[in-house]
Amino acid sequence: MFDLVTAGEAFDDFIFYALDRLPTNGEELKTDAFSRSPGGGAVITAVAAARLGLRCAVMSGLSNEGAELLRAEGVAVRNLRRHGEPAALTVALSTRRDRRFLTFNGMNDWLPDRIRRLLPRVRARHVHLAFYPRPCRPWLPVVRTFRSRGITSSWDFGWNSRLVRDPQFRPLAALVDYLFLNRDEALMYARQTTLAGAIDRWRRGSRHVIIKLGAGGSRLVGGSVDIRAAAPRARVVDTTGAGDAFNAGFLAARLRGATLHAALRLANCVGARSTRRAGGIAGLPRRR
Repeated sequence: MFDLVTAGEAFDDFIFYALDRLPTNGEELKTDAFSRSPGGGAVITAVAAARLGLRCAVMSGLSNEGAELLRAEGVAVRNLRRHGEPAALTVALSTRRDRRFLTFNGMNDWLPDRIRRLLPRVRARHVHLAFYPRPCRPWLPVVRTFRSRGITSSWDFGWNSRLVRDPQFRPLAALVDYLFLNRDEALMYARQTTLAGAIDRWRRGSRHVIIKLGAGGSRLVGGSVDIRAAAPRARVVDTTGAGDAFNAGFLAARLRGATLHAALRLANCVGARSTRRAGGIAGLPRRR
């Protein structure tokens, strides 16, 4: 029995950080600020939660290096990448104010179906999903099965404009215990142009919606609550994976019995700490 099982996409991240600016068309920039690290929401959330003391497992399509790192961190691995299938990778270009990404999706297009076949048999207190479901309808009975077995669940869909057009997206989002969104996602999925309008839309639900606001901290609405938590100050090197680290801090706190407000505070802290180093894993704090 695991405390937390994460399921979703994995990438090998190639990160160019601390750039003064992004290159213009046809221009080559050279830098010594480079980091390579396993990434993806399922990977970073699992490693962060394991460092906070949870028993964690990952279901994903991992490169050999990614699987080895997870095992070294004490995370159990179910690698769904088959022999000969390419692992996914992302190249990130980061300044202190802006980022650009280029991703090779590798085997991730086949990943959701493989995850969905395995999840009904998972043994965990909580399951965290971190990928784009296409389509949403087949995932409704999966999440309902979690609840019938006493397993809580969460989902970080990331940014995908096609989800807004899926008629089953809102029913699926309303089934999970915790829905994680950043500011832009909260606006898009609520079909609102202002944060106030989006929060008003999300607070009407019966489940908890956690909105990550970066330097503005975080806010939890829905389920008859409205809670805010300020972000700690941090000297930012790279923000890759900070949202996934935030998710881990929140889930670790809740699985240890913390209040919603305390969970938001720890989530803000873990997310901020992760930005002090390049890549999504190097800056993750360890339990004290």
